[in-house]
Amino acid sequence: MRSSDDVAYVEFVDASRATLLAYAWLLTGDAHAAEDLVQETFVRVYVRWRKVRDGRPLAYARRILSNLHTDRWRSRRREVLRDEVPETAYSTDPMTTDLVRALQRLSPRERECVVLRHYLDLSEKDTAATLGISVGSVKGYTSKGLAGLRPLLATTEEERYV
Repeated sequence: MRSSDDVAYVEFVDASRATLLAYAWLLTGDAHAAEDLVQETFVRVYVRWRKVRDGRPLAYARRILSNLHTDRWRSRRREVLRDEVPETAYSTDPMTTDLVRALQRLSPRERECVVLRHYLDLSEKDTAATLGISVGSVKGYTSKGLAGLRPLLATTEEERYV
């Protein structure tokens, strides 16, 4: 790459690292897995940098990250599942830990839609473009995901059984 391309790429990495890391962490619930996903995403973006730099490189990176997460989830699907999710959050805030645990109980696609729509504040159209699905599918997955989160994040005993 030319030095101007390298400079632009480094600026992109610096500007987008925190956003992509937060997105990856919410998808995986594991700080180390999130860092691995972000690093692999940056490698793949670098390879195509000349083509994506003038478009929407952050959207391209989010899509790569989502696809990598889905690929990893599919490859581990054959593993033995446990009843409880192990403590993997690196936050000591109970609400954040509860949210990450609750997100892990959603299907991967529901989790991606909820995180993109409500944490990264993307529109339905941008979420659909990022995940390569229709806007209607985004609405459906988001609705199911939020419905699944509500009972898991209830704050009182009475709310859990409503």
